[in-house]
Amino acid sequence: MLLEYIDKPEQLHTLNIDQLEQLAGELREYIIKTVSQTGGHLAPSLGAVELTLALYSTFHLPVDKVVWDVGHQAYAHKILTGRREQFKKLRQKGGITGFPCRKESAYDAFGVGHASTSISGALGMAAARDILGRGEHVIAVIGDGAMTGGEAFEALNHAGDLKKNLIVVLNDNGMSIDCNVGAMSEYLSKIRVAPQYRQVKEDLKGFLRSIPHIGDTVVKTAEYLKDGMRAVLVPGEIFEEMGFVYVGPIDGHNIAAMKDVFERVRLVDGPVLVHVHTKKGKGYLPAELQPDKFHGVGKFDIPSGKVIKASGKPPTYTSVFSDAIVTLAEKNTRIAAITAAMPEGTGLKRFSELYPERYFDVGIAEEHAVTLAAGMATAGIHPVVAIYSSFAQRSYDQLMHDVCLQNLPVTLCLDRAGLVGADGATHHGAFDLSYLRTMPGMVVMAPKDENELRHMLYTAVNYEGPAAVRYPRGEGIGVPLDSDFNELEIGKAEVIRDGGSIAILAVGTMVSAACKTAELLLKRGINCTVVNMRFIKPLDKECILQVADKMEAVVTMEENVLNGGFGSAVVELLADEGRSIPVLRFGIPDEFIEQGTQSELREQCGLTPEQMSEKINDMLNRD
Repeated sequence: MLLEYIDKPEQLHTLNIDQLEQLAGELREYIIKTVSQTGGHLAPSLGAVELTLALYSTFHLPVDKVVWDVGHQAYAHKILTGRREQFKKLRQKGGITGFPCRKESAYDAFGVGHASTSISGALGMAAARDILGRGEHVIAVIGDGAMTGGEAFEALNHAGDLKKNLIVVLNDNGMSIDCNVGAMSEYLSKIRVAPQYRQVKEDLKGFLRSIPHIGDTVVKTAEYLKDGMRAVLVPGEIFEEMGFVYVGPIDGHNIAAMKDVFERVRLVDGPVLVHVHTKKGKGYLPAELQPDKFHGVGKFDIPSGKVIKASGKPPTYTSVFSDAIVTLAEKNTRIAAITAAMPEGTGLKRFSELYPERYFDVGIAEEHAVTLAAGMATAGIHPVVAIYSSFAQRSYDQLMHDVCLQNLPVTLCLDRAGLVGADGATHHGAFDLSYLRTMPGMVVMAPKDENELRHMLYTAVNYEGPAAVRYPRGEGIGVPLDSDFNELEIGKAEVIRDGGSIAILAVGTMVSAACKTAELLLKRGINCTVVNMRFIKPLDKECILQVADKMEAVVTMEENVLNGGFGSAVVELLADEGRSIPVLRFGIPDEFIEQGTQSELREQCGLTPEQMSEKINDMLNRD
């Protein structure tokens, strides 16, 4: 076993091609075995094994810098950079993260987790290198899915203008999470079967020189002809026009070929783009056959590839949303659905199959998704934009300027809100309540359970203005689902239990925790009013003031950062109305929360019923 002796990338420089190929097999086996127990981003990492070995046996890390876009494909990177044993606790509390993280290793040149940032970050490193007079190589590795994001093209444009020494490796596997969409995907598909750029260029030059009696003069004077022909014949033309030297496509599983290319391009002055063609899930047949299923996967049985799931669990919030949007769209032909490259993850896959003319996958382009929705809304369509909460942060300006400023009927459905678990700090949806409630005209809702999610979605698509519904990752709490939809009164809370000396005001997932907290307090002789606030904006002002006027204290509970969140909104309302009453707020602290299970992280944040009941009891100075 070679792998057990590899602790840093420099050791790869001593291995020959046969040994590197052997190591590729050992890496795959180790990744598959580990991820089958921990879950993780399996298929993209399997596809990048040879690419990682070719890069790390050519360049000298950590002096040379490699920036992995998103980080889905970086498991081999983690194992080869001194974290082989730590990899066994991948994505677990106290273990290593699922993405490159600067505080975790000197080899993690740039912290990632969201798509399309690598070229910008790498270009910044190259600019800093030149300012400081250093000479290291900087390499950005970006998947073709991330190339659908606008920031990638902004960075390419700037890199071509600056002409800094920068290597961009385009890892083209034909997929992001689900199948790629858009013109760039089609363009790359054509390139994969096109002739090599350098060969075409030389053939064209030879053709021009072969014209009798003209010779080299034609080569110098017929640039227009050459450029016109090159645009038709040469792959990578778009990158050449942006100022890059284009090389490829090359086989991303041929280590020798990639090493030869990397040795050559490291000597080129200016930006270079190396187009590498890989297979997502390479080396594990179930992942090769279903790369979307194994993009991000839970625990699974290696021989069969079957995901291990506990039976008898309630449906997930995502699946409930999926069924609800399909049912609503059947009755309301004005409803359209938009996703940013995640039809399966957001629950829009079935919608796309039933209503393809009303379904839009924009690629990894959340900003465009929101403004596209705004444009639809001006023309009589009610778009539902389904995005993970963490990714919706990228569309803040579009939500504010294009949707809210124009008061347009756009529904934003934020999946994975709150603490998401193993994906960690880059993926927690911990900030949406804070930024959404600052937007004039925005209605913000959070359901207490999966049944209320259906009614909130129905309320949102019938509301003639901007509305957001945020809901958590994973299963619901197991309540029955109503057969019909009920439209909720905007800004009206629901009192679940009444009486006592304190009021617990809760939103979303924290409503069930509030009820359990109240039961624990009742055993101590403390009776509580529990309110499902439903609406973070507008708040039920009447309800809040009524409980404030007759209670000793108010407690707020939310699975959002405390800064600027639901609890802050309640405190602001009480202050504005001149109410002086003790308020105890529960939520996520002012820090980035690392990975772990959702229950572990809620305990870490002090959000379990036991922890909250104890703190409430202390506040009231009761035994």
